[in-house]
Amino acid sequence: MITVLGASGFIGSHLVRRLAELGIPHDTPARDENRPRQNCGHIIYCIGLTADFRVRPFDTVQAHVCKLTQILRDWEFDSLLYLSSTRLYGNELQTVNEEDGFRFNPSNPSDLYNLSKAMGESITLSCGRKTKVVRLSNVYGEEVNSDNFLPSVIGDALVKPKVVLQTARDSAKDYISISVAVQGLIDIATRGGERVYNLASGVNISNEQLVQKLSSLTGCEVEFSPEAKTIKFPVIDISRMRTEFGFQSSDVLSDLEGLVNFYRRHGDSGDHD
Repeated sequence: MITVLGASGFIGSHLVRRLAELGIPHDTPARDENRPRQNCGHIIYCIGLTADFRVRPFDTVQAHVCKLTQILRDWEFDSLLYLSSTRLYGNELQTVNEEDGFRFNPSNPSDLYNLSKAMGESITLSCGRKTKVVRLSNVYGEEVNSDNFLPSVIGDALVKPKVVLQTARDSAKDYISISVAVQGLIDIATRGGERVYNLASGVNISNEQLVQKLSSLTGCEVEFSPEAKTIKFPVIDISRMRTEFGFQSSDVLSDLEGLVNFYRRHGDSGDHD
C-alpha cells in the first residue's frame, strides 16, 4: 500500500498514474485530511511549492515543514519518503553526493525554498521513525500552465519569433524525466535501504545545448540578455541509485522533440528565468 500526499500536483499525479499502471494499491487523501484511522503503508510526501515560493512564503513553509511534522507525529505508516531537491546543494561544488552538506543565507529570500526543504529533511530524518529523503533534480514532462524554466522556454519558443533568456548560455543543470522520476520514487519507497538518495540524470545540460536543439525544432531565434548571469549547478552523483536499483536515467535533449510537440498541441507558454 502506497499513500501519495500531494497527488494533485505534477509529480504526485504522474506517480498515481504509474501506481495504477503497475496495479499497486494506493490512496490519495486530501491535503487537509485529518489523521486516517488505518495504517497508510508507504507514504510518499509530494506536497510542495516550486516556482511561486517567493510570493508564497508562508504556504511554502506550511507545505515543506508544518504539514509534514503533523504527519510524522500523528499518522500511522510503515515508512515515509520525503521529496526534497538537489537545489539544496547550491552551485559552489563541481560534483555532489548524498553526504555533502549545504550552505544557506536566511536573509536571502531566494534561500527560503532551500531552508524549508532542509528543515523538512531534518525533521524527517530525526523523528525516530522509518523515513527516507529523496533529492530530485529538475523534473520535466507533459505539464500544462507551468512557470518552471523548461516548459516556459518551450512555450515561448512556439509563439514568439525571438526568446531572450536571462541566464547565460553556459549555465547548466540536471534534468530528469517525470516517467523515470516516478519509477525511482516507487523503488526507493518500497525497497530502498539507504536514508537519502539523489534522483537525477547525473549529467548537466547547458542552456547552449538546449537552445540549439530547441531552435532546430521550432525555428525560433534564441538570444541571451547582456545582463544574463552564468549559473552552473554541480553534477549530481547518482551511483547510489545505480548500485541499488540498476537505475538508468533519461536524456532531456532526446526527449525535447516530444515535449515541443506536446506544448504545440496545448499552446502552453509562460515567463522564463
